[in-house]
Amino acid sequence: MTTIGFLFAPEPSAEATQLFDDDMAELGFVMNASRLWAYQPGTVNSLFDLMKAALSGAGLSLRERGILVTACASTFGDSYCSLAWGSKLAKWADAETAAAVLRGEDGPLSDAERALADWARKVARYPSGIAPADVQALRDAGFQDSQIFAITTFVALRIAFSTVNDALGARPDAQFHTTVPAAVLDAVTWGRPIAEPAEPGGVE
Repeated sequence: MTTIGFLFAPEPSAEATQLFDDDMAELGFVMNASRLWAYQPGTVNSLFDLMKAALSGAGLSLRERGILVTACASTFGDSYCSLAWGSKLAKWADAETAAAVLRGEDGPLSDAERALADWARKVARYPSGIAPADVQALRDAGFQDSQIFAITTFVALRIAFSTVNDALGARPDAQFHTTVPAAVLDAVTWGRPIAEPAEPGGVE
């Protein structure tokens, strides 16, 4: 029987088919994460709608958003989102910058970008250890309190998404072997390994 991570593949549904069709249109393949979330397509769609709503008023560029997710995913130990978003950040910046953020080396970033990366790591690592001085560092970097709330909510929702994928064994897609920049591949040394094509009893 076909498996997706640690679960058996869910029964086909119109909503799941739409998830798969969207992946094919954007990526040319169906992501393992989408196959897993086919158990509750409405939930993952709502989750991503919440992420968009959370960031809608934050005024972040694509590069800044990529830094947030990449810093969060790498700190959380999620190889899937680290590779996927490291690749996106490589397009919006460059591969070496993306790899540096994944390694926690923020030299190539601006002061504001470093503040974002540092905040994402704090939220992902130990949120109850955050102190007023940490919030002030974001203010000092130019972020308003409304932005800080939006950024924090977005990072927390990304962690929720990563938690489901990691807990249920979703592996980064086999296509990442050839589509992810070499610098990003080398930087990601944590989490679940990239899937191999046509794994027995599973999916590509």
